[in-house]
Amino acid sequence: MIEAVGLTKRYGDKTAVYNLSFQVRPGSVTGFLGPNGSGKSTTMRMILGLDNPTSGTVTIGGYPYRKLPNAPRQVGALLDAKAVHGGRAARSHLLSLAQLSGIPARRVDEVLRVVGLQDVAKKRSKGFSLGMGQRLGIAAALLGDPQVLLFDEPVNGLDPEGILWVRNLMKALAAEGRTVFVSSHLMSEMALTADHLIVIGRGQLLADMSVTDFISANSADFARVRTPDSEPQLREKLSSALTEAGGHVLPEQDGALRVTGLPLPRISDLAHEADVRLWELSPHQASLEEAYMRMTQGAVDYRSTIDQKAGLQQPLPPGAQPPMPVPGQGQPGWYAPPPPQQAGQPFTAPTPPSGPYGGAPAGAYGAPGAPGAPSAGAPNPYAAPAPQGQPPVAPAQPPAAAPAPAASAPAPADPTQPKDAR
Repeated sequence: MIEAVGLTKRYGDKTAVYNLSFQVRPGSVTGFLGPNGSGKSTTMRMILGLDNPTSGTVTIGGYPYRKLPNAPRQVGALLDAKAVHGGRAARSHLLSLAQLSGIPARRVDEVLRVVGLQDVAKKRSKGFSLGMGQRLGIAAALLGDPQVLLFDEPVNGLDPEGILWVRNLMKALAAEGRTVFVSSHLMSEMALTADHLIVIGRGQLLADMSVTDFISANSADFARVRTPDSEPQLREKLSSALTEAGGHVLPEQDGALRVTGLPLPRISDLAHEADVRLWELSPHQASLEEAYMRMTQGAVDYRSTIDQKAGLQQPLPPGAQPPMPVPGQGQPGWYAPPPPQQAGQPFTAPTPPSGPYGGAPAGAYGAPGAPGAPSAGAPNPYAAPAPQGQPPVAPAQPPAAAPAPAASAPAPADPTQPKDAR
């Protein structure tokens, strides 16, 4: 178990961590969350004895890290995946750590297989990608088969398969009764991995509770209700009925209603009594990200702003109108609409240039002439039907190319002219 009591760390006039107290218990994955600059990395460094606290104490199993006998066999950590000599092979790096801690060499090969680096064990780490470096750092943390593990952003640079593997690894380690402390900025991953959360902001404790309790305490569930778009009067009628029943109704950008204060069965009954037809009635539970953003919005030190592009916009030509804003753009869940289409004409990409280096030859990968590819004069099967009473519009035919002029034979040379004039 990790226990911090009144932990404080100052660097000159800057206080990185102030009076921080918490416990990380075995048997569960504890997530360590906080905005950039909140003191997470400083706290983890003090746990591992890399930084001395200005005041307060932090212990692992009742002892400071520096007083633990053979600490690498009891505590494994990944704080910086780049803390490896680039000219040293992966296996050599792990073997040197094992020899310093009295760990048998066979364990090196075991952890290399666990993290999936057995095929590159003899390659120098300077050629590793970010994800491979993360795997090597995790292997170093697992080397001594410790009971306490600390990971700082362990999934950075990993592909989806690697992220899933790390998630399952954390859960398996905790299921064995180990203490697992994980710092991450990926809220979606923490929601799937962590059982308990410790949240700090500006060096101070903001929350110490389970994931479920954290979401419930920092968010409000609501119901999403939608009426037929072609009958806006029904939406107004339903909104009035819900408000009179004690609900709180807010319109959303897509025309739906966000309702709080009323359970779903009650909303359905009120809509039935008001003779309002519903297109949607769905519950919505806030995500960990929403709850986290709500709690930490006052503890963020680095905030981005909208780029005003001052002085970079070209002046509009005389008589031109500025572009209209796209409704919903920039909001969660908004996606750009598909490109505009003419009636009966599907969107097509520009024709690639031809030639030995200008795209696939005819008949390859669906290019013109490929088996199953539509011919130039074939009708479009996805075209909209022509209105009744009007003949279908035939596809425009390209103009016939003008015949090339016949090549004429060169004129015979005049023997009376000198060679230089010919």
